[in-house]
Amino acid sequence: MVRIIISGIAGRVGKRVGILASEKKDYEITGGLEFKDNPVVGKDIGEVLGIGNLGKKVQHDLSKTGTAGDVLIEFTAPDVTIAHLEEAAGKKMPVVIGTTALSDQQVEKIHKISKDIPIVFSPNMSIGANLLFKITEQVARILGKSYEAEIVEAHHDKKKDAPSGTAKRLGEAVFNGNGKIPPIHSIRLSDIVGDHTVIFAGNGERIELTHRAHSRDAFAKGALDAAKFLTTKKSGLYRMQDVIQSNQK
Repeated sequence: MVRIIISGIAGRVGKRVGILASEKKDYEITGGLEFKDNPVVGKDIGEVLGIGNLGKKVQHDLSKTGTAGDVLIEFTAPDVTIAHLEEAAGKKMPVVIGTTALSDQQVEKIHKISKDIPIVFSPNMSIGANLLFKITEQVARILGKSYEAEIVEAHHDKKKDAPSGTAKRLGEAVFNGNGKIPPIHSIRLSDIVGDHTVIFAGNGERIELTHRAHSRDAFAKGALDAAKFLTTKKSGLYRMQDVIQSNQK
């Protein structure tokens, strides 16, 4: 049984993490966190998730959850994530980080804390997106600099960061493959969950690699897989590729 604390439990992804966890026998929701002024603070976690009373209230302070969790799952804002990460390190609690729009200094902080606790840090928790990272680098390497590459990403109009963390990671994959940083184009419309396309264009032809998320369940499932993965790991910084490879053994 993996006991999880979900930070951002009333958010789009956090709520799906909680609902999916409640449907699985090998997970137990032992805590939920939200911003201090969020109206769900003080309510029963099960009520917030719509799954019935769990007898545990949503908190705004990680310290109020005690030592009830094996793993903290973070889908919040950068400053909140780093604050929780520092607290989790004090508890020797592993952390799954799906938060995006982190600054270089905050990413450096994650690297530093990973020396003390195990962390899975990924801009996208879905299996498909992480496969796209790998394929994109391979294609960029094979095609070389003779093909131009650009990235187009689309999300819902409430998403605050642009370009997305996934698009930035795809840009890194292209650069790792051919040494060129590709332009990224961002679209923010309606309720798009998340679309990412890498376009490679040469003389007379083009190749398009696309991943589309149909629902946030792909991210939520990945986060739960990452939480289970961390319960067997020592300190270190891991990516979703590590989680996926572990599941294939």
